[in-house]
Formats: sequence, C-alpha cells, structure tokens
Amino acid sequence: MLQCTHDARSDVLEEAHMSTESQQEIAAALLRLGSATLGESGGLATDRRLKPAWAGAALAAPAYPVGCTPGDNLAVHVAVTTAPAGSVLVVDVGRVPDRGYWGEVLTTAAEAAGLVGLVIDGGVRDVAALEAHGFPVFSSTIALTGASKELPGTVGAPVRVGGVPVGLGDWVVGDVDGVTVVPAGSLEAVRQAGQAREAKEAGFFAALREGKTTVELLHLDASLIAVS
Repeated sequence: MLQCTHDARSDVLEEAHMSTESQQEIAAALLRLGSATLGESGGLATDRRLKPAWAGAALAAPAYPVGCTPGDNLAVHVAVTTAPAGSVLVVDVGRVPDRGYWGEVLTTAAEAAGLVGLVIDGGVRDVAALEAHGFPVFSSTIALTGASKELPGTVGAPVRVGGVPVGLGDWVVGDVDGVTVVPAGSLEAVRQAGQAREAKEAGFFAALREGKTTVELLHLDASLIAVS
C-alpha cells in the first residue's frame, strides 16, 4: 500500500518551505555557491553516478522524498500530485535502476504541478524532451524500458539517494559537478561556511594572479616531492 506521510511532514514543511520570495532567494544563493562548494562546506555530496540528464541542468530546491518498489514508479506518479509546488522530487528506486522511471509525460505533469526538478537514483528517458522543457533532471542512468505502475511505495518519508539520506525539506543542489544535499537543520550553517569558502578562494585567485603559488597559499610541504 502506498504511504503518504502528510501528518508527519506538516511541521517540516511549515519550517522549511518559506515564502516563495524567501525560497527563491535561498535557491539563488545555493546555486551561486554550487554543489562542489556546498559539498566541501558541510553538505552531503552524493555519489558521482548522479549526473545531469542534459547539459546545463541545474536546480536548488527543498526535497520531496519518494521511495519506489524496484522496477515500479507508482510512487512517483502519486508524488507529482502531492508534493508542494517548488519542490524537487528525490527518488530511490532500489536495486533496479535500469528502467525509464521518468520521461516527458511525468515532466509535463510535474511542470503543471509547479515542481522544479527531479533527482533519481535510477533511469530516465526522453532526454531530448526533458532538455526542450528545460526541466532539471539528475539521474544515475538513461534507460528505455518502462516501469510498472502497481506496486507499493512511499512519498514524503525519508529515503537514501546517491548514498546519502534525504528527508522532507532538506535542500538539494544539482549542477554540472553533481548533487549535494543540505540537511534542513544545517542550511544556514552550510550556507555561511560555503560563503566563507568562496571568499577565501577569491583571495587565492587574486594572489595567484599576482604571482603567488598554490604551494605557498596552502602551506604545502614541497620537500616531499622529488624534482628532477
């Protein structure tokens, strides 16, 4: 039986899903920092198998977790009807990744529902159409074979995707470097750490242009390296 954790998620949504304006501001700030910087600043970097399905895909939004029975995407179809607008679906498909769990039909439905993207540890298809829609999708593979739509699953309950836990309202940032998950309770700390890292690197860039070396700036022990 498909489970929808509406009652359990109400408090999280109230706290994590802020006003549209605030959410957009947070998304813009996280996108600017990028998945790599955030992943080095306390965010949870997912496995490298999660990649943009099309070049240029990027997203930053609160997560709506989805758990599927392997080989079946009924939970994904239900999630499109229950996820709050502005969410990104984050989908665990278990041990059968090689299915087309998502395509143009679900993309069109998701856009109509106000969803902003998909991260799935499994396959998608209709990639050219996804790009034409401009709908950001991050997946572990591309697959032609479709999924069944008749088996149990969960929506709104925690899942594990790309090797990291994802809960309702956690922030997900995806770009060309990969996907990073920022736990809702750590959002501000990770954001501040990311901004500090960005500022430090800006100083490095300026110093490098002035003739400094990375060995000097990072206080590396060059004596360990034999130079012929």
